[in-house]
Amino acid sequence: MLNTILLQNNLPVDSLMKVAEAIDGIERTEETISILQLLTEGTTLYIIIPLLILSIIAVYIFIERFLAIQKAQKEEPNFMNQIKDFIYDGKIDAAKSLCKETVSPISKMLEKGVVRIGKPLEDISTAIENVGKLEIYQLEKNLATLATIAGAAPMIGFLGTVLGMIITFHEMKISGQAVQVDQLSGGIMQALVTTVAGLIIGIIAYIAYNWLVEKVEKVVHKMESRTLEFMDILQEPTK
Repeated sequence: MLNTILLQNNLPVDSLMKVAEAIDGIERTEETISILQLLTEGTTLYIIIPLLILSIIAVYIFIERFLAIQKAQKEEPNFMNQIKDFIYDGKIDAAKSLCKETVSPISKMLEKGVVRIGKPLEDISTAIENVGKLEIYQLEKNLATLATIAGAAPMIGFLGTVLGMIITFHEMKISGQAVQVDQLSGGIMQALVTTVAGLIIGIIAYIAYNWLVEKVEKVVHKMESRTLEFMDILQEPTK
């Protein structure tokens, strides 16, 4: 009806639209919010700070353990052949020196075995196994902390969401006014930010933890293989 009346007055199209919007009370605005605002408004900041600290710790542990495990995986190509030749030739001191010069979990294990050459094989095997356990413990250092972060980060994020929801509903209750959709949606949106942040940190930490554990298992398998090879070397001359 309104448009028909306006058209009959032969007004320009632009003027018709402006008049229609003014009469109908239509006001269209675009509301935008930055990620920084989502992370710093309300109680979100108090949850984001612990999550940020956990993420920094997780990154540090991952880089430090990755470099340590990569170093432990390195092995001289002719190391075992040299050890074998030295033992067959009776050059025990040369074998000890080679183990000391070669920095790796395998060399530390075999050094303990070389020192005990001449004793029962069971004693040698036990000594090597004890050193191996210590080296594995060093390889797995701080991995438990990374696993804890992977599990704790999502829970901390969810805690922030619950707290944000409680505060949002409390503020609407004490306002004494009818609940507005924009107020409710805005509060829920801010509250969910912590859950998203916690899940992202938790997922990345979980993947990093399992990847590092897999690399440690490969090193352990190589350590076991070299131990068996060393014990075979000790048994061969007696055959």
